[in-house]
Amino acid sequence: MPAATVRLSPQEARRVCVRAQLLDSPRPDDVLTVVRHLGVLQLDPTAHVAPSAHLVLWSRLGGSYDREELDDLLAGGGLVELGGFARPAEDVRLHTAEMAAWPVPAGRDGSLKEWQVEVEGWVEDNDAARLEVLETLRGDGPLPAPSLPRGAIVRAWRSSGWNDDRSLLRLLDLMAARGEVAVVGRAGQHRLWDLAERVYPDDEPVPLEEARREQGRRRLRALGLARARSAVTPGEPHDVGAVGLTVAVDGVRGTWQVDEEHLESVRAGFEPRTAVLSPLDRLVMDRKRMAELWDFDYQLEMYKPAAQRRWGYWAMPVLAGADLVGKVDARHEPAEGVLRVDAVHEDAPWSADVRAAVEAELEDLARWLGADLQRAQQANCRR
Repeated sequence: MPAATVRLSPQEARRVCVRAQLLDSPRPDDVLTVVRHLGVLQLDPTAHVAPSAHLVLWSRLGGSYDREELDDLLAGGGLVELGGFARPAEDVRLHTAEMAAWPVPAGRDGSLKEWQVEVEGWVEDNDAARLEVLETLRGDGPLPAPSLPRGAIVRAWRSSGWNDDRSLLRLLDLMAARGEVAVVGRAGQHRLWDLAERVYPDDEPVPLEEARREQGRRRLRALGLARARSAVTPGEPHDVGAVGLTVAVDGVRGTWQVDEEHLESVRAGFEPRTAVLSPLDRLVMDRKRMAELWDFDYQLEMYKPAAQRRWGYWAMPVLAGADLVGKVDARHEPAEGVLRVDAVHEDAPWSADVRAAVEAELEDLARWLGADLQRAQQANCRR
């Protein structure tokens, strides 16, 4: 292992991550400021409690957060949807060079991976359909996918099953990756598509390698502590490249990159608070980092049969200070006006203060949802 210039205790490492994710005190007070700092906000539609993007913002801003603020920023262009994430509009220029170079070689030798060659060939085979979509949007956009032509698709998309019979949607996603179309909103459950040139700011693209370095710097600012390299994952990467300060964390193998400003600030002082998180919150979204730094046993179980779930369909991790200490299994039932807490899982017995703080967060969540808080008879559980 390369020599590290600094060693961090696990508690210091956790505090850096929490500070970077704006989950300590005092709370931030502005939606756009939060998203600009976090860099990305995943727009997952699952609404078992509330859509994840709104839960993430509520966890930072508290009950004063108005869900219409996010919608207004997306509609008004302050934020744009790119790759399933809301991003600050000014950051699009960090991605346009990659769009222009699509597919960007993913091999270490500068070559395309086999799957990239296959996807590129699929788009070429369906070029007539691509051009027909662009022509339709130019004249009539924005439009949802059901209103776009699909008759020119000559080779259907095939996968392991998730995207079968979804050729037009797959084509739109790939056209978005190429910088040709963009999502501009929602019509019910459908995304609204338009020409990217009418959506993205007319900013000069940042050259590809420079853009990647800047993306790494911004990602480290948002994560606080990250690996220089990690496995490729769908969506936003978890690694940051050669930015920040190289450190070692006591008891954890390998080296990490840390944001020096966050490290200095938590060493000067850290004011903890308690937060109930979305399962897709970036503090826990890198499950490998979560296990290494927190030793937190957690999985999102919505895709498991009910009988195999340990914590619940949409169990929300609980943060107490810099520690992940349990999960809350809850569901919002708007028709009944209820936020129902089916279980509170304490990984180890909580103190009275932690239990009271979690209760206060759940009451705030219920008020924010406009619901009454109801608990099942056996809501408090332990591992």
